[in-house]
Amino acid sequence: MRVALFVPCLSEHLYPKAALDMVKVLRHVGAEIEYVDNQTCCGQPAYNSGYRKEIVPIAERFIEMFSDKDAIVAPSGSCVAMVRKFYFDLDIRPGLAEARKRLAGRIFEFTEYLVDVLGRDALGGSFPRKVTYHDSCHLNRELGINAQPRKLIRGIPDIDFVEMGMPDLCCGFGGTFSYKFPELSIAMVARKCRLIEASGAEYCIGADSSCLMNIEGYLRKHGMKAKTLHIAELLAESLGL
Repeated sequence: MRVALFVPCLSEHLYPKAALDMVKVLRHVGAEIEYVDNQTCCGQPAYNSGYRKEIVPIAERFIEMFSDKDAIVAPSGSCVAMVRKFYFDLDIRPGLAEARKRLAGRIFEFTEYLVDVLGRDALGGSFPRKVTYHDSCHLNRELGINAQPRKLIRGIPDIDFVEMGMPDLCCGFGGTFSYKFPELSIAMVARKCRLIEASGAEYCIGADSSCLMNIEGYLRKHGMKAKTLHIAELLAESLGL
């Protein structure tokens, strides 16, 4: 199968390893990778800040670049949700309406693509550590993806997977929310990190780098033992890729 990569801004600039490891895993399961040159932001940060009209040219360009691809895969639930759901809130050119609809049915979050499209929910490998999983808000609430990453985690034979309390509790990042409401954001991530620590897990696995960045920052600052890993990093490491 041929897969076009959509690499979100945070992955490209701050967490490139997650995107690179996603590519390694996709190749491991037989995918042929295509990188779309000159791709840009999907427009989510501006959209969430209220710039609905201003991001229309960005969305139109994104649609034009990706709508002819058979499958587009990204290591981010929030960016996939933006394209699949919130692009329909935008007043794009009528001539792109069908392309927008076609794109929405062909863009997938990484774990969703592995499990729901390819039927690969147990890749094997080895990772003899205790881990827990954080449900990011857009991945879980907007896309309904929560079982898929857990299947992939449990598909590693020697992993010790434990659920933290309230795994779908928001980490407090929320893009611009974290600096518009810093006190509230810090209180939310503090609660999340206490739940991670209480689980006894050595690693908190997630599927959105934005959440992991926020969680990891608090864990490090406060000397907590747990570390974070994007699920693509976990799978690549477990498979020795």
